[in-house]
Amino acid sequence: MSATNEQEQGTMYDWIGGEEGLRKLVHRFYELMDQEPIAKTIRTMHKDDLSDIKMGLFEYLSGWLGGPPLFIQKHGSPCISSQHKPFKIDQAASDAWMHCMNKAMADVSIDEKYRDMLTPAFQRMCDTLLNTD
Repeated sequence: MSATNEQEQGTMYDWIGGEEGLRKLVHRFYELMDQEPIAKTIRTMHKDDLSDIKMGLFEYLSGWLGGPPLFIQKHGSPCISSQHKPFKIDQAASDAWMHCMNKAMADVSIDEKYRDMLTPAFQRMCDTLLNTD
């Protein structure tokens, strides 16, 4: 199947494994946030219990990747920049988030061609959240 045909037959949500693939990705991401020394700065921005934030990221990414718009159905239109405004998010925090997400994508065996597409999109998301005020 050519890349064009493949793109016509699904979304990134489908290509990374749908609900199961996304759940694995989010779970691994938060495991890494707890394990990776570089992630300490972003881990401290979260509560000890990550259950709610894991669900929120799963729901948000579901719609963002072209799957069911779970976050919107539950909470309305997301404004992730306002949700992150209370936190100091500098380049180091952004880099830590990207480190965990890139490693999580590799660890859950998302195909490299999809990681290559997702990485700059995730980076743009991180860049919009930079807030050092």
